[in-house]
Amino acid sequence: MKKVMAGIDLHSNNLVIGIVDLEGKRLGQRKVDCELKKVVEFLAPYKKRLEAVAVESTYNWYWLVDGLAAAGYPVALANPAGMQQYSGLKHSDDTSDAFFLAELLRLNILPTGHIYPAELRPVRDLLRRRLSLVHQRTALMLSFKSLFTRTTGQEMSLSRLKGLSGEEVKKLYEHPANELIAQVQHRHIGALDESIGQVERAVLKVAKALPSYRRLQSLPGVGIILGLTITLETGKISRFAGPGEYASYCRAVDATRFSNGKKKADNNQKCGNKYLGWAWVEAANFARRYDEPCRKWFDRKAARTSRVIATKALACKLAKAGWHVMAQDTVYDEKRVFPELAMKK
Repeated sequence: MKKVMAGIDLHSNNLVIGIVDLEGKRLGQRKVDCELKKVVEFLAPYKKRLEAVAVESTYNWYWLVDGLAAAGYPVALANPAGMQQYSGLKHSDDTSDAFFLAELLRLNILPTGHIYPAELRPVRDLLRRRLSLVHQRTALMLSFKSLFTRTTGQEMSLSRLKGLSGEEVKKLYEHPANELIAQVQHRHIGALDESIGQVERAVLKVAKALPSYRRLQSLPGVGIILGLTITLETGKISRFAGPGEYASYCRAVDATRFSNGKKKADNNQKCGNKYLGWAWVEAANFARRYDEPCRKWFDRKAARTSRVIATKALACKLAKAGWHVMAQDTVYDEKRVFPELAMKK
């Protein structure tokens, strides 16, 4: 029985499926609505022969990948950032894109992405939404402080803002318009505080059961929120061959292209996980302030380069240390991370 491959070009409201055999012959194609039942109906005659189904990683792939996997189909998640069709093509459409995915799968050169476990994915995404809520709260706080400065000429500290009651907000301004916007923003800030707290408590319940969560908090600069983010965004640490590969996924390594000693361009800086990139840079910023070995190493690096480069380099060091903590189920050891500092003691 000859094996076949399938490629699916996924869009917001429809998808195109292309089937090829091991010789590259096109066996069939169809455009259907984004309904799992219709996809399964088309693939059913090929199910016993299907080697794999390549699904393009777009923003809405969850339902399709999880549904096909639950129906017993082997699924590969194609990474669009890692593949590029020949630029000289005179004609390209959704059908050719679907067959292109199937062809890459047939040749075993399809760049793939990680399919995060379906049971933990909603929790990870919930934590991502928390970051959006924090940004909204920060914007409201800055607007609240800006209004106070414009109308009074005085600065309002963040601690004072957080401690204001509803009655105190009313007394800040004489004009009813300023009073109204201040009250509205104050209520929204309070509502966001409550929502952020609910999200954190819900995520924490799940993260406590994950093996690496407690271990990660032994790293300098990693507290509750960063520990949650790193744990859930990393997933299974076994999917990374080593600390260097993990640091690259965390966007903590240099991404430039040189030729003949000259910089030609930036490499794929968006490849990897932006949430892990943010988390490890945040950890580096906290660590250089509150951890002595990190501060000493940072100061030396900054003196030779710059503070921005030194922060990124420290983030890379911490990410690699995080890999060892998670992969070896151990705690952070500063002597292994900064051996040159340990030798001077």
